[in-house]
Amino acid sequence: MATTHILKRDSALPTETELLVDRALQDLESHSPELKKDLRPIQITAVKEVEVTAGRKALVIFVPVPLLKAVHKVQQRVIRELEKKFSDRQVLFIAQRRILKKPPRVNRAKQPRPMSRTQAVVHDKILDDLVYPTEIVGKRTRVKVDGSRTIKVFLDSKDATSLEYKLDTFSAVYRRLTGKDVVFEFPAEHAF
Repeated sequence: MATTHILKRDSALPTETELLVDRALQDLESHSPELKKDLRPIQITAVKEVEVTAGRKALVIFVPVPLLKAVHKVQQRVIRELEKKFSDRQVLFIAQRRILKKPPRVNRAKQPRPMSRTQAVVHDKILDDLVYPTEIVGKRTRVKVDGSRTIKVFLDSKDATSLEYKLDTFSAVYRRLTGKDVVFEFPAEHAF
């Protein structure tokens, strides 16, 4: 079976997990006519399996940044179907972004580093991709006495019922991808 949804650089071979996700996307494309048109252009660059807790795993599917908007159109339906196929895993879509190192002071670069390639911006975009389709309504960075940092992310409370079970998955995946500790919460409603 041809790998129609896998996009690899330098003729690298796809992993077993990537082939499973590709096969699942092909099945989904062939069995659901309403998704066929939207799934056709979607390609994946990588798939990582992240251990969330003991026994629970998450599949992080990386897509090229230009295709992220097309993925967002069908993301909820595709995630629902992929989680049915991979019943023991939760599925997340994230754009494959690149961080460029800070240019040295001595060496004058011919072209400045774009802001979209800085570490801070890439980590913020990963955070946005993780929680899509809900929105981040607030962020706080807590620095403890020992110097460790924890980011508190407040999500839109209208999605609390549908995302409550995924909050620890978001934290584990973000920690694995960026090395930063993050806690996801829904803001408490204030009564005045």
